[in-house]
Amino acid sequence: MTPDELDELHRTDSPQAEEEREQFDEDNRLRAEFVRSVAHALTEGDDARVYELVEPLHAADIADLFELLERDERAPLARAISDLMTGEVIAELNDHVRDDMVEDLPPEAVAEIADQLETDDAVQLIEDLEPAEQAAILAEMEPEGRAAVESALAYPEETAGRLMQRDLVAVPEHMTVGDLIDYLRDNGDLTTEFWEVFIVDPQHKPVGTCQLSWILRTPRAIPLTDVMKREQTLIPVSMDQEEVALQFQKYALISAAVVDESGRLVGQLTVDDIVHIIQEEADEDVMLLSGAGDGDINEPIREAYGARVRWLIANMLTAAVASSIIATFEDTIAKMVALATLMPIVAGIGGNAGTQTLAVTVRALATNQLTASNAWRAVRRELGIALMNGGTVAVIIGVVVTLLFHDPLLGIVIAMAMMTNILVAGLAGVLVPLTLERLKADPAIASSIFVTMTTDSMGFLAFLGLATVSGLVS
Repeated sequence: MTPDELDELHRTDSPQAEEEREQFDEDNRLRAEFVRSVAHALTEGDDARVYELVEPLHAADIADLFELLERDERAPLARAISDLMTGEVIAELNDHVRDDMVEDLPPEAVAEIADQLETDDAVQLIEDLEPAEQAAILAEMEPEGRAAVESALAYPEETAGRLMQRDLVAVPEHMTVGDLIDYLRDNGDLTTEFWEVFIVDPQHKPVGTCQLSWILRTPRAIPLTDVMKREQTLIPVSMDQEEVALQFQKYALISAAVVDESGRLVGQLTVDDIVHIIQEEADEDVMLLSGAGDGDINEPIREAYGARVRWLIANMLTAAVASSIIATFEDTIAKMVALATLMPIVAGIGGNAGTQTLAVTVRALATNQLTASNAWRAVRRELGIALMNGGTVAVIIGVVVTLLFHDPLLGIVIAMAMMTNILVAGLAGVLVPLTLERLKADPAIASSIFVTMTTDSMGFLAFLGLATVSGLVS
């Protein structure tokens, strides 16, 4: 039988393949029909049917299913598939969905789930709960797991100490490769998932690492000190998670040792944890730029409202500055209605130019591409781009306005105003986030409001001011 015939047989005869086609669409997302089938079975109280539908799913897909169902359907689903609610499912859940579920479960049930999880996932499960709820859950956990979680909670949020895993493999530097292999085989309590072994000195300070591939291919009699990699990236427990992610990205790390203030090995971070952090930090910066809160469709309405409305109010106040400039030139606008028609163009294009520069600058700051050492080079670069963009747009808008309104002076005025505003937009887009960074504030927060205020105000001021002083309006 040919390979093509075998593939066709699997495609047509495999019940599992048929089930997967029913569950997922062409983009590997759960089909709406499948989600409705689960919801219908829950409504009918048919737990057996619910289990039959959900049991073939991967843990990550079960987590997706919880997020796609209505909030009041999630608890019945959890009860119907209780033995499928593994730590992997809980770890994959959206933060808001997980918090809602934890609030609905008794402390002993949450503790049972937390005991199944890695320390970092267990911490994430309970860190946002009220202190009394945390204490109740910790009291129900196994002593070893409770101690690890309490230790992690002692570190500030979004630091390496809060995120790190306590389960790792560390051995003394006097061992040989054979000693290490025997140690790994004889100790059943060791963590089962690791990529490298940390070599430590008598003070438990890391002095090197050995990848598993090296250990497997090296003769038993060779000392670990002869094959270990001495250069390693050590992560302080106090390092912010964003900086940790940059370290992993910069040095292409699979795992890294986390050390305390005295340099002792206290945990490790692995790349699977960092992937989530990179995604979270990227999403956070985008949402901060837009003032949209978490930007999560599972975020409670009241929280989303509070996050968004304060920036809308701030934007309203900054827009009043632009309005006051327009009011100053009220007589000029009254004498030439065309100015009112063209004002939004100047302000709008300037705002877009500022947003482009702002997005590039915030990203460069977030990835450490832009620092104090090259800040002025970045300013000069953006100014050069603004000059070229401004010149191009100014010529186009000047010619178009001249032809439309049959007024060359009006074309010159709007061209000069456009050039001025795009230059200001370029400078504001880079200087505002740089200033916030210098003030130790997150450059993604409020930058867009200040840049928009600057481009709107300068656009109106340049256009109406030039129209007044040029004699265009008499």
